[in-house]
Amino acid sequence: MKNYTAITKFILVGLTDDPNLKILLFIFLLLTYLLSVAGNLIIITLTLVDPHLKTPMYFFLRNFSILEVSFTTVCIPRFLYTMASGDNTVTYNACATQLFFVVILAVTEFFILTAMSYDRYMAICKPLHYTTIMNNTVCIKFLIGCYMIALIIVLPPFGMGFELEFCDSNVIDHFGCDAAPILKITCSDTEFLERFVFVLAVLTLLFTLVCVIMSYTYIIRTILRFPSVQQRKRAFSTCSSHLIVVSITYGTCIFIYIKPHAKEGVAINKVVSVLTTSVAPVMNPFIYTLRNKQVVQAFKDMIKRVASYFK
Repeated sequence: MKNYTAITKFILVGLTDDPNLKILLFIFLLLTYLLSVAGNLIIITLTLVDPHLKTPMYFFLRNFSILEVSFTTVCIPRFLYTMASGDNTVTYNACATQLFFVVILAVTEFFILTAMSYDRYMAICKPLHYTTIMNNTVCIKFLIGCYMIALIIVLPPFGMGFELEFCDSNVIDHFGCDAAPILKITCSDTEFLERFVFVLAVLTLLFTLVCVIMSYTYIIRTILRFPSVQQRKRAFSTCSSHLIVVSITYGTCIFIYIKPHAKEGVAINKVVSVLTTSVAPVMNPFIYTLRNKQVVQAFKDMIKRVASYFK
């Protein structure tokens, strides 16, 4: 006979018990969250209102910023509330909801980054056909496809997760509801689920990474054939921001999730998860804006328009 109690609430351990460190951590996460939301909202606004940013490149950048805002909002505000109120409990349904959106948004980001690399390939390698091929309809289909593929990948293992039984503990060794610490406390046999998730994660990362590498292989070969040094510099500058974001995203994800045993290494993953959910979303708007003259100019124009209203 199975002897377990249906879990209705989980207890989140958080990151530290030190009161002084909690205050510093709260200030740090609050500032990074506000900067992340503000930075990404500026990019979203600029790409919506500026006529010079009505290209497929900025369409995908806008939707990537929307994903970043959504991702960090799913993770950080709940943790800030926990630290401010001292209430470290979370209901089973709320935990499942947070986990679902964290995973679906993270997976979608990889496919958006892949779509962005294909867009750069078309712009640099097929410039004469770029506006014809990458029209609004195609861009929207790409975007819908990114979300649909992410759903297809995430739903099967997520559905299997509802079959897990929690009989020994309801204490999650994390600041949020993440897959690895949840699998650590379940008393169900998770070997098949862990291997299934591992295979899906590897296939997703390999497929998207191969697509990105192939796109940039053709891009670099094409750029090196440009006769002018100025042309080569301009082409590399339009791709460099995307490459930096790709490196950060893939690097952190591989470090956290690509390992066969989810019940190991949870402690160090908490620190990396904080950086992924707070620091990375702050860096991305600055990477794209500071290295992109069109976005910088659009931001200056917007500031001038806003300032003129108050004169």
